[in-house]
Amino acid sequence: MEFSSKLIEKAVNEIAQLPGIGKRTALRLVLHLLKQPKEQTGFLAQALTSMREDIKYCENCHNISDSDICEICSNANRNHQIVCVVEDIRDVMAIENTGQFRGVYHVLGGKISPIDGVGPSQLKIATLVEKVKEGKISEVIFALSSTMEGDTTNFYIYKQIAASAIIISTIARGIAVGDELEYADEVTLGRSILQRVPFEKSFKNN
Repeated sequence: MEFSSKLIEKAVNEIAQLPGIGKRTALRLVLHLLKQPKEQTGFLAQALTSMREDIKYCENCHNISDSDICEICSNANRNHQIVCVVEDIRDVMAIENTGQFRGVYHVLGGKISPIDGVGPSQLKIATLVEKVKEGKISEVIFALSSTMEGDTTNFYIYKQIAASAIIISTIARGIAVGDELEYADEVTLGRSILQRVPFEKSFKNN
């Protein structure tokens, strides 16, 4: 792709690094920005800069937040003894959109995947195990995607906390095997949360 401007070329190359965006799409976005008032582009640039500089991770659940403790963890109306274990913020948003869950979350930041070089030590598993051992939790709900990596991560955590006197459950398999949680429709995901099953039963039946 030939460019008449090095500035355009640089902008296109940067935007094309975003997932799912090729150079042609990046070029359309750049040309669109050029047509907008300068202040509009400035607002976008400022929003991105502020996001990178000011974003925090909740000290409690590791979810992305604007403050040290996220809005969900600081909400006194949530049941803080029921913890839903998810991969990232997209899954928190998906479950929150169902309106069916009133507990809190624990965001792992990924799934165990030896092929990708991701082991348990790269994830926020230790802090979850610590919460369980401290007696702060009555139920852990596994809500990872029903993929091999998700099931491996569920089972690893289960082995760490199985001896604790708590309920360990997993969302019902209304979510198709191999599906990512964020793509599930709200009704199916909501029912999966409400109809969760004991985790031990889920892998014994496989």
